Amino acid sequence: MSHTAAPRPFVKMNGAGNDFVVVDALERPFRPTEDQVRALGDRATGEGFDQLIAIEPSETADAFMRVWNADGSMVQTCGNALRCVGWLLMEATGSDRVVIDTAAGPTTASRAGDRRVTVDMGRPRLDWTQVPLSEDMDTRGIELQVGPIDAPVLHTPGAVSMGNPHVVFFTDRQDDGFVSGSGSLVEHHPLFPEGVNVGFADVQARDRIRLRVWERGAGLTKACGTGACAALVAAARRGLTDRKAAVIVDGGEMVIDWDADTDHVLMTGPVEIERTGLLPF
Repeated sequence: MSHTAAPRPFVKMNGAGNDFVVVDALERPFRPTEDQVRALGDRATGEGFDQLIAIEPSETADAFMRVWNADGSMVQTCGNALRCVGWLLMEATGSDRVVIDTAAGPTTASRAGDRRVTVDMGRPRLDWTQVPLSEDMDTRGIELQVGPIDAPVLHTPGAVSMGNPHVVFFTDRQDDGFVSGSGSLVEHHPLFPEGVNVGFADVQARDRIRLRVWERGAGLTKACGTGACAALVAAARRGLTDRKAAVIVDGGEMVIDWDADTDHVLMTGPVEIERTGLLPF
């Protein structure tokens, strides 16, 4: 007698265009294989997403958020998904504030208006061992370049961990081919033992950054919440921006505030529900 798993409801959501399939695993464990995640993430034949999210029970927080990239790999956290999960939990509990645990540690989400959520992303990790890098460097500008040695097209990015590793290049070159080509080259560079998310930041004013991100394991996405946080931190450390700025991504806009008193990075942005559906497992 064969036992087939009952279909599992999901919610398709996005935060500034960064899209997710979100599964409630509070009562029923959810452990997809890498192949299942990849098949589900396929935009042609699956549901299509940048990340797959499971909301799991937690003994220390309102819930634990587990994150898989579209390539099947499990990652520590995802800033835009934290907003979406925070909104779902606040809607379910009637609360204006929830604590979400992740593999990168706990975070707090709070209401910031109609379908807008602020997430406290905590302190940026700025030491080379925390990013992590494979060798000792000043993370304000690390020794890395793309292109010819005597005329690099990109060089000396800032390095930041927001619970996951980021490098941020300051450039006004942000076309798809350039971001994809350079991002895929840097993502697996030996300097980054865990791989890295690659940001391309164009500082347009002291309170405005245009950002595109090549995400580790997901490629070019419409938004990356931790990437927006990393871009603001990297820019502020160089004196290019103030500690609070709007970060404009392909899918919308986020406000990032690196609070001087607490050293925490606060990310505020939109939440959108696209549709609901059922997974076969």
